[in-house]
Amino acid sequence: MPFAQIYLIEGRNSEQKKAVIEKVTQALVEATGAPIANVRVWIQEVPKDSWGIAGVTAKELGR
Repeated sequence: MPFAQIYLIEGRNSEQKKAVIEKVTQALVEATGAPIANVRVWIQEVPKDSWGIAGVTAKELGR
């Protein structure tokens, strides 16, 4: 069973997350030949003050 774990900085809307789930699922089906019913995708949103980029938080960078 293919399982994809995606980390994103918080702030995406439901439609964007749905699109990620659909596209990642399709990519895994195509790449592995697994049945679509066996594919799992988990999106974990990370607070902006818990995501570091070049030594500072994404929040500090205005992301």
